[in-house]
Amino acid sequence: MADDPKDPGRKGVSRRGFLTSVGTGALSAVAASRVQAEPTERAELLEGAELSKVTLILNGRSRRLLVEPRWSLAYVLREELGLTGTKVGCDRGECGACTVLVNDVPRYACLMLAVEAEGARIETIEGLMEGEALGHTQQAFAEKDAFQCGYCTCGQIMAVEGMLRSSPNPSLAEIRNGVSGNLCRCGAYAHIFAAAERAAELKREGGAS
Repeated sequence: MADDPKDPGRKGVSRRGFLTSVGTGALSAVAASRVQAEPTERAELLEGAELSKVTLILNGRSRRLLVEPRWSLAYVLREELGLTGTKVGCDRGECGACTVLVNDVPRYACLMLAVEAEGARIETIEGLMEGEALGHTQQAFAEKDAFQCGYCTCGQIMAVEGMLRSSPNPSLAEIRNGVSGNLCRCGAYAHIFAAAERAAELKREGGAS
């Protein structure tokens, strides 16, 4: 029975009193759930932020870093070290835009964790230059116009560079196989093959760099 404002002796819960009590209870429940959730959320954040020490031999220099175990090598190169020549395209090992050399072997940096590269020799597109001068493979790509939009070019160059270190005088079939893991959405493959042949020539004429 509702309270009668004209009869203070009558007992019961008014509509306004009921809504007020329900609202207060709901707010209390929400506040309590937030208090209970805070320790869990804070623990997850702290756990996720744990860092590991790694040492990378990057472009001839030793770099000591603190990284999250989940960070890819591509992320660390770009976001932590500012080496943005390593591009991220598909981010799942299909396009090859993030190709770098790990101990002279082309690898997809998006599929390799930074902690996996501990102690390895890593070379990026920036490491092929001699000061401000282009390296042989970079020069060959420029001479043969082996790019259009240019997004895949850094990965293509690193794939060719790695191939030439294991096969200094490749056949066309070897070149095709060497860059088969790198996609060029512009379709500049004929120029890329020509650039690989020119890079081999430049290396033989001027040394291995």
